[in-house]
Amino acid sequence: MTRIKRGYITRRRRTKIRLFASSFRGAHSRLTRTITQQKIRALVSSYRDRVRKKRDFRHLWIARINAVVRDSKVYYNYSRLMNNLYKKQLLLNRKILAQIAILNRNCLYIISNEIRK
Repeated sequence: MTRIKRGYITRRRRTKIRLFASSFRGAHSRLTRTITQQKIRALVSSYRDRVRKKRDFRHLWIARINAVVRDSKVYYNYSRLMNNLYKKQLLLNRKILAQIAILNRNCLYIISNEIRK
């Protein structure tokens, strides 16, 4: 029986995996089994953190709005402001409100006066 060389496909697959892990340190960039484990871990972390980033920004926006609202006596707190915004159907998302609160507080006063009318 003749000998069959089988290294080509496996080597190509491993090279592809190694290119993904080229920036990892130590065995994580050299050993095939460790590279595959680290690749799975990296992809899981990247997905989790993409989802987490949205949550973190929402927390940041809410904290900024609440700080400006309480400090400048526009309203008592964030939750009352948002509740009254929705009652008056002034639909502004938290990102825009946070930018208004930080960059242009006079505009926030105008919005709060519009709510109180």
